[in-house]
Amino acid sequence: MTTVRNRPRVFLTHPPAALAGYFGEPALGELRAVADVTLNPHERELSPAELIAAAAGHDVIISYRQTPGVAAIFDGLPDLVAFQRVAVDIRNIDVAAASTRGVLVTRASPGFVPAVTEWILGAMIDAARHVTDYAAAYRGGAVPAARMGRQLHGATLGVIGYGAIGSRLCAVAQALGMRVLVHDPYKSAAPPLEAVDLPGLLAAADFVVPLAVATPETENLIDAAALARMKPTSWLINASRGNLVDEAALAQALDAGRIAGAAMDVGRAPDQMPSPGLAARADVIATPHIGGLTPQAIAHQALESVRQCAAILRGEVPEGAVNAAQATRLARLRR
Repeated sequence: MTTVRNRPRVFLTHPPAALAGYFGEPALGELRAVADVTLNPHERELSPAELIAAAAGHDVIISYRQTPGVAAIFDGLPDLVAFQRVAVDIRNIDVAAASTRGVLVTRASPGFVPAVTEWILGAMIDAARHVTDYAAAYRGGAVPAARMGRQLHGATLGVIGYGAIGSRLCAVAQALGMRVLVHDPYKSAAPPLEAVDLPGLLAAADFVVPLAVATPETENLIDAAALARMKPTSWLINASRGNLVDEAALAQALDAGRIAGAAMDVGRAPDQMPSPGLAARADVIATPHIGGLTPQAIAHQALESVRQCAAILRGEVPEGAVNAAQATRLARLRR
């Protein structure tokens, strides 16, 4: 007699609003085709204890970016084979603890590169042409006085970090006729890009865009000393991680007029949001961490996560796995 294995079970941690905006029905439909799916019924993140109770007996957890993967979860879910993140950033997942328990951890690839690049371009145009200031004045019932703007053609862009977003941004900026400076101690930028040291970039750029990976090495990369090297007419544009910028130093630099302003899609508020105090300033352009929030970018990561999950449920190691050698529980799903 042949024993039929029950369908695998997958738990999605996204609260309903996040599920709609950051996962979507197409991905959910594809996931349901390969597993029985349990959804988070609450309009909030589950605590670790709640997640352990809700995900008991599930093979895979697919997690929203705000769901921490703490050691207690891996201790409390002996049936869990994999903990997936529908995002690139896995800093709030205890990968070492998962590895000790034999749980596979995966991450999504950066499908948001075009979207974030476009946000940076829009922020530079906004800063250069005073778009937000004019719009606020008109909406307040005033007719703003026209001010001289700056064209991007001929301006100098300084890109810190020549990764996926950095390289795309450089190409777009070159197409616009900008001079492009690049600083990355780990990757080389070829001419006509100009590879420079960080002090040289800060001193020359009209727009400084930090796109380095957030690590202990890059914590507060843009600090008081870095801001002091920038031109008083320059703008800091941050669409990467709030950890890269010393926000107290930035506020002081803005107060002192040491730089012209800042545009930020990220900060040190919860979920990498811009800090409200900085975001409220007249010399700051802020958006609530939406640089990668487009249908194409979200679909890329959600559908990739479903493909990863399907591979896991076949007992395979998918692309995006970060601890495959330690994922001993994966053998349970091999047929």
